[in-house]
Formats: sequence, C-alpha cells, structure tokens
Amino acid sequence: MEGAERVWHRRLRWRLRGAWQWPAFVVLTLVDGILLVVLPPYQGAPENVFPGVLLAGFLNLLAVAVVAPAVGLLVRRRRPDLPRLIASNYAGSWLLLAITVLLMGAGLLHRGAVEAEQARELAVAGAMHDYVVREEPALRGSLDTIDLIRIDRDYYRACIPGDEPGHSLCLFVTTDQHPPGVTRDTDEVPNRAYRPFGGFD
Repeated sequence: MEGAERVWHRRLRWRLRGAWQWPAFVVLTLVDGILLVVLPPYQGAPENVFPGVLLAGFLNLLAVAVVAPAVGLLVRRRRPDLPRLIASNYAGSWLLLAITVLLMGAGLLHRGAVEAEQARELAVAGAMHDYVVREEPALRGSLDTIDLIRIDRDYYRACIPGDEPGHSLCLFVTTDQHPPGVTRDTDEVPNRAYRPFGGFD
C-alpha cells in the first residue's frame, strides 16, 4: 500500500507540474498577440490586438498539438520515468514560453527598421507640405489627408485630393537625400486606385 501511495503521489505531482500547458497557452497567446502589435517582428504584422491574438493562437496551437508531442519524446529519453502525456505537457509549456521570447526578440530587432520607416514617412510628409505651400497653396487644407505608397525603400508616391473629384496632386519623393527629392507626377490618379492591384511594379 505504501508503494502504491508513493506512486500515486508521484503521479499527482507530475500532473500538477504538467498542468501548466493550457493556462500558459491562454496567457501567453494574449501576451503574444499584444507583442505582435506593440513590437511587430516583421513588416505587415497585425495592427490590432484581435488579429494578433488569432495569429498567436494559431502559432501556439500548432506548437502544442504538433511539436510538443515530438519534443516530449526527447524529454522521455532523458526522463524515462515521466508518463508520455506529462512529458508532452512539459514540452508544450516550454515551447509556448520560447515562442513568446522569440517574438519579443524579433520585435526588438525589427524596431529599428520600424523607426527608420516612420522617419522616412515623416520626411515625405514634410516634402509634400513644403511643395504645396510653395506651388499649390490653394490645397493647404488637404495636407492632413496625405496618402503614401512606398514604391521602393527610399522612394514614395504621396498624394492629396486635388481641386476636382477623382483627381489628386501626387509627388514622387526620394528620401535617400537631404532635403528629399521631389518630382510631380503628371498622372493625377489617387493612390487608392493602385492598391487593389498590389501597388506599383
């Protein structure tokens, strides 16, 4: 009886330790979703928490359902006394934590690129402002609706609504020089017309 009780206590301890996987899944999925928005690890990451949580949930579920059982087998090689389910739960919990750490690290590494892109967009907006004040002062009231498309790393098309409906004042702006280079686009089609087709070639 003492041996059976010892085994029962050991299994209970294993189950309590292994029971962290699903609570960790819930908490870390929320954390990962927020990280994807606050510290985006790549261009085009979700901009709102709900899509971020959905993406994080899919990634974490894949880790728990597919990767964790395989890693659990490796854990059992080092700890053959562990039941298969408990080893898989251990592996799942550590994988979830590792995903959070990787997202945070990738977000911090990508932060410099995000800040550089924001600086370039501010330079484009400044170039548009200066051009309108100098060349098209009647359109000053449209400067709060600047619409940007990035064509290349340092090359943008910036537009504001023109005098006629469906017509825009558009500039090609290069930000790899100071002050930015500005060329007026003779095509007055607004940027929204290009977005459904993937932008510019």
